[in-house]
Amino acid sequence: MQAVLLTAHGGPEVLSVVSDHPVPSPAKNEVLIRVGACGVNNTDINTRIGWYSKAIRDDTNSAACSDVEPDSSDSSWSGAEIAFPRVQGADICGEIIAVGTNVDSARIGERVMVQSMQPLADDENGLNCITIGSEIDGGFADYVCARSDMTLAVKSELSDAELASFPCAYTTAENMLERIKLTEGERVLITGASGGVGSAAVQLAKRRGCHVTAVTSASKSEFVRKLGADDILGRDNPPAPFGYDVCVDVVAGSAFSTLLDALKRGGRYICAGAIAGPIVELDVRTVYLKDLTLAGSTWQPPSVMQNLITYIENGEIEPVVSKTYPLSHIGEAQSDFVSKIYPGKLVLVPDAKWETHSGGLS
Repeated sequence: MQAVLLTAHGGPEVLSVVSDHPVPSPAKNEVLIRVGACGVNNTDINTRIGWYSKAIRDDTNSAACSDVEPDSSDSSWSGAEIAFPRVQGADICGEIIAVGTNVDSARIGERVMVQSMQPLADDENGLNCITIGSEIDGGFADYVCARSDMTLAVKSELSDAELASFPCAYTTAENMLERIKLTEGERVLITGASGGVGSAAVQLAKRRGCHVTAVTSASKSEFVRKLGADDILGRDNPPAPFGYDVCVDVVAGSAFSTLLDALKRGGRYICAGAIAGPIVELDVRTVYLKDLTLAGSTWQPPSVMQNLITYIENGEIEPVVSKTYPLSHIGEAQSDFVSKIYPGKLVLVPDAKWETHSGGLS
């Protein structure tokens, strides 16, 4: 089958597009999926360049150009070592074509999406998990195996490319809002609002009946407004102090302290990314004198993906796909992703399906 193999940490040159990779066989409790489309995410870039290693202190773009070598022993998002070669791709939409033992054969033919963040057996805190495309092979291929319980049927008129824009970004955003207990009527500040997770968070926060201030560039402000943002704040404009109940952040970097300043007393901050840099300045006095709550978000309960499927089937959220590419053009897609030219999501379609592909833009 066609697959993109990540062969080492590095630039786009470490991605090898092959046509003779073995088709996987579903093991016990697994299904085999014919991939219809697979979205591109920050985690793909971060894993490729080894950005999760503690040796890397720069933002994603700077780290990609840095001479600093990641420590391969902690270069995955989970802190484990990546087993090369690895098929990446966490945003999977496709069709079940075979099942392993313990899986009902009636599932064959289901159109499905795969939960990207997958819980493991509980550790002492109950937060142990992996992500597809990092610890296990993902969807940058013609076929992929996945746990049956992490593979959810979806009934929708949306294209494969549109559905593939949802799993990783929207479950990340939904999980953040659930964990920070965002409620109707609250004022929420969302950074990186034109990106995959940010644009998902805008829609999901509006779905909850919140007032949304979106941080984005001037060139993408109209795009974000159409998603439902009530107010737009430029990236170089600090938010007003004491203005927000909640901050949903995927950026961090040098603006981090202004986000905490923007929270009301008793406000809540939650983070699931640090694309502007993981090392920040924190005045602890701001945290305790304002009685703030700071939270991180990675592990997801199964209910998050189940909620997402419901929202899609009920038409409560919309896909945001700016461009699609044949899988063999993954280097171009990742370059465009890093450049932040396009808002929303970029999606890859297996070459065998490209000529009949009709979802999104080509």
